[in-house]
Amino acid sequence: MTLTELVAELAKYLEVDAPELSLSPAAFTSPELWEAERERIFGRSWLLVAHTDDLAVSGAPLTVSPGGLPVTVSRGEDGTLRAQSALGPHRAEPAVEEWRGFVFVNPDPDADPLAPHLRRTGEDLDAYRLPEMTRIVGWTEEWRCNWKIAVQNAHENYHAMGLHPTTVALITPPGGAMEVRTESPWVTRLLSPFREPLAATALPLSDEQRATMYNCAVFPCSSLAAFGDSVIWITMIPLAIDRVEVRGGVLMHPSALEGQDRDALREQNAESVVVVNREDRLGMEAVQRVVGSRFAERGHLSPKEPGVTAFYRALARALVTG
Repeated sequence: MTLTELVAELAKYLEVDAPELSLSPAAFTSPELWEAERERIFGRSWLLVAHTDDLAVSGAPLTVSPGGLPVTVSRGEDGTLRAQSALGPHRAEPAVEEWRGFVFVNPDPDADPLAPHLRRTGEDLDAYRLPEMTRIVGWTEEWRCNWKIAVQNAHENYHAMGLHPTTVALITPPGGAMEVRTESPWVTRLLSPFREPLAATALPLSDEQRATMYNCAVFPCSSLAAFGDSVIWITMIPLAIDRVEVRGGVLMHPSALEGQDRDALREQNAESVVVVNREDRLGMEAVQRVVGSRFAERGHLSPKEPGVTAFYRALARALVTG
């Protein structure tokens, strides 16, 4: 398929009666679409790249390369976060924003602020006391798949039955329904029920919060999920058409760590992350191999996958109107 055909297909997701179908396989393999994404999406979008604990030491830089466009973030001696394009000093400085302990970068120096789009999310998550949370474990991995395959997987919990039968599926009901609310062109809220409400926590969570996983997805490729005393953040940064850098971390509030063996807690969380990420990576890499087959076709979306449709709409807005 040509770029024009792929963009026209994407435009249909913006219609009231949007197709309940997956993207065409070519959307995950087209070099033309990949180049358009680099320019229209990753050259002008907010990406969650770190937690403030990752940049606690002044002068310790962190570099990410969305779409092959390297950006380095560091904290100055005055505590201010700064971002620079690693392509050279002639490039304008990217925008950088810290929101409740999460560090976002946008290669576009003139980008509109992200915080106003996260206002309602901040209100919803007020009880989690996000600015006070501390990192328990972090990770950086590379998966051999198109970034959209990884992101759409994070926009639904239906896959837990197949990819996570002994991990995530143990705390989520089989094919549990997801409630989706689009907050802004950048932010989508995804609510998923637990099998059973979580036990009492160190945080002042309501009964509804203990019974629900709250996932805030920030287009194009970042999200944070709050449940119990923990928050997990994750971002899928595309390195190439079929390679993605997966960065993330597990956070907890200090009050939940009181009296705990912190080393044992870190080790336990690190082991869980390795298992779940491996399950996702193997699944996503298998999908990438399938979409490259000449026999691959579009598939029907389940009614339990409204988050995927929301992601497709955001993708269409960026590519069709960008």
